[in-house]
Amino acid sequence: MKQRDNNHPEQRRDTIKSHLIEEHRHDPYRARGKLKEPTVCPQCAAVFRGGRWQWAAVAPADAAESICPACHRINDRYPAGELTLSGGFVAGHLAEIIGLMKNVEAAEKSEHPLQRIMAIEEGDGKVVVTTTDIHLPRRIGHALEHAYKGDLDTHYDESGYFVRLKWKRDL
Repeated sequence: MKQRDNNHPEQRRDTIKSHLIEEHRHDPYRARGKLKEPTVCPQCAAVFRGGRWQWAAVAPADAAESICPACHRINDRYPAGELTLSGGFVAGHLAEIIGLMKNVEAAEKSEHPLQRIMAIEEGDGKVVVTTTDIHLPRRIGHALEHAYKGDLDTHYDESGYFVRLKWKRDL
């Protein structure tokens, strides 16, 4: 059995590379290059400033225009997150549950303009919520767990920048 000679440059470089390789999260809606600052989204009026999208009381007059990633996802109907609610409890408490989800969205969206609910669809004894971000469905799922208990199952697809959660509570 041959031992590695870590003093040899080639082998040392290979050892370092193998320890530094990380999975790359690929978000197809993330800007490919650096946006000019300030940039305003013509659809939602979010402003890209300081390296991130944020809300501004007034959009700067000299701002460039570009559609933000959240509006882009909404336009394309291409969510980053999905939360499916099921079980007998959901139908009897749907108005409360939707109110809770909207409150969580409002709290997150006030600080993070890219975290939005895209749609809430009801059918076949389920409610499916789609979002523009991978963090919002997790926060909603945890809020449901905290408020109503139930079972929450989370599946991240890191390579595709997508999260799918399922929350279920029977009566």
